[in-house]
Amino acid sequence: MADLLWLIPALPLAGFLVILVLGRRLGEPGAGVVATLATASSFLVVAATYFDLLGRPEEERNLVLRVFEWVPVGSLKVDMALAADPLSIAMALFVTGISSLIHLYAIGYMKGDPKFPKFFMYLNLFVFSMLMLVMGENLLVTFLGWEGVGACSYFLISFWHDRESAATAGKKAFVTNRVGDWGMMVAMFLAFSAVGTLSYGAINHAAEKGQIAAVTATGIALMLLVAACGKSAQLPLYLWLPDAMEGPTPVSALIHAATMVTSGVFLLTRMAPVLDAAHPWATDVIAVVGAATALFAATIAVAQTDIKKVLAYSTVSQLGFMFLAIGSGAYVAAVFHMITHAFFKALLFLGSGSVIHGMHHEQDMRRMGALRKVMPITGFTFIIGWLAIAGVPPFAGFWSKDEILLYAFANNRALWAVGMVTALLTAYYMTRQVVMVFFGEARWHDAAAAHGAHGDHSHEGEPHESPWVMTAPLVVLAALSVVGGGMQLPFSKSTHWLEHWLAPVVHGAEADIKGTWAYDNKWWLLVLAILVASAGIAASIAVYSRGRARPIEPTVLADGWRYDSLVSAVVGGPGRAAFQAVADADAGIVDGAVNGTGRVVLSLSGLVRRTQTGFVRGYAAIVGAGAVLVLAWFLLRGWT
Repeated sequence: MADLLWLIPALPLAGFLVILVLGRRLGEPGAGVVATLATASSFLVVAATYFDLLGRPEEERNLVLRVFEWVPVGSLKVDMALAADPLSIAMALFVTGISSLIHLYAIGYMKGDPKFPKFFMYLNLFVFSMLMLVMGENLLVTFLGWEGVGACSYFLISFWHDRESAATAGKKAFVTNRVGDWGMMVAMFLAFSAVGTLSYGAINHAAEKGQIAAVTATGIALMLLVAACGKSAQLPLYLWLPDAMEGPTPVSALIHAATMVTSGVFLLTRMAPVLDAAHPWATDVIAVVGAATALFAATIAVAQTDIKKVLAYSTVSQLGFMFLAIGSGAYVAAVFHMITHAFFKALLFLGSGSVIHGMHHEQDMRRMGALRKVMPITGFTFIIGWLAIAGVPPFAGFWSKDEILLYAFANNRALWAVGMVTALLTAYYMTRQVVMVFFGEARWHDAAAAHGAHGDHSHEGEPHESPWVMTAPLVVLAALSVVGGGMQLPFSKSTHWLEHWLAPVVHGAEADIKGTWAYDNKWWLLVLAILVASAGIAASIAVYSRGRARPIEPTVLADGWRYDSLVSAVVGGPGRAAFQAVADADAGIVDGAVNGTGRVVLSLSGLVRRTQTGFVRGYAAIVGAGAVLVLAWFLLRGWT
């Protein structure tokens, strides 16, 4: 299979090129079919690679395909090379699989949009970039995909750029991610200076053998954290992700569920040996950032009224759980939650898009209610996603989140407590969303239909179920949200299938919690997690379904703790002034020194030029004067 690895990213790239050239001829739904088949074909190649690796001994599960020599500059030699190992294939499986479902869903969701082919062209380019990111054999190939998904996110978030809010959201995502890109580049510089290569294998091997100093490893780890905070939307760089809701719902599902936002988690897991070689406080910083982000975003989600904004802040919070896992040394748990989150969050986003489509592009949950009766498939599958993210057994999210909390308890009980409060809030605000949208009274009778930039308005005024191309992916994702937790069950070592699969990648860095109080009493912690989730669900039902208490939705939470406006005020006020001062200093001092040197040289050259008269008598006079000066110098030297 090593010789066929190039097909995995090449198939979505081919779909992009076909639509780029023939998009107008393909039209609707031809362009969507081509894009979907390209991504689905890539999934089949990934699946074949997975089974090939599965049949190999553990130590041989690492295939590398060198496509060509990319950067031969002095001692820096970087190949355009792809790697297939347990981590990259696990990522590629759910990236291509869920992306295929999103592509199929988008054929129905984007029906009637005048830029239908262009949308699918961007989707295929996005999937290609994401596959280059996860399958790169070295940091530079990963960085190529890293920048690619950043550019595609700008195109997709601002797809309906005639709306000012969408155009602004796209620029915000692009600019915010540049901060993370800076961290990625500095980490690459440090790794190359320490090891002399950008290959993951060589860097991680050097870290495992103690050939990277702890200070250097700490610097790399912290710069990777900056990169991950930008791409995976952690504090303080999370603020682009909620605004990304301005893009079409398939974009929201693609970015928030299985692809772009998991890049930071993937990168930190890929460099696990380096994180393990760093000073312990570096991973503590990662855990603190994750726990703080998880709680912060969860508090904001409880007061949102936009159906997609609730899910956006939920994504930020769930990514915080993954960072908490990485900081606690639970890399397998981080990947486990990444995969299960891809299942249920893609389900929830696509379900919200189905609701928006059926409600004629209404997104305010206060104008919904009782939709399970008119949208039975959407309602049933959305409820499964709700149970999965709320941590209700036996759904997938319960198993992955519980494993993170187990490691957090063993590492830092204060952070575990933060995680438990976040789990309570997650169950609370997700139940709130389900009750407001699918239960209670039908508030859409009196609500005017809000029209978007496209869509079928044949059922004007009355909600309706979405077509099969939109509901079929919901059913598949609902099934995965039910059984997905089976890949890593806590009953015995034999049921830790994901752990065994990822062992060649993270075995040296994974925290060992055997013999700790948390491990010996994990069943009590599991029961406590169930009680906490149940309490959150019960409290939300009491407030929003039974009306036994007034909802607590302060404006400060609805406004996201006003963090976004604070950043805008700082960047637009003192920040803008500081940047202008730097620009003025650059123009006046740096450029002034350079330009001034040029002017001095120009003036001196003008004076010298005047001596070049072209008259022989003038040159003879200069030669004579020179001879006199030389003679005078010799005479004076002789006298002294």
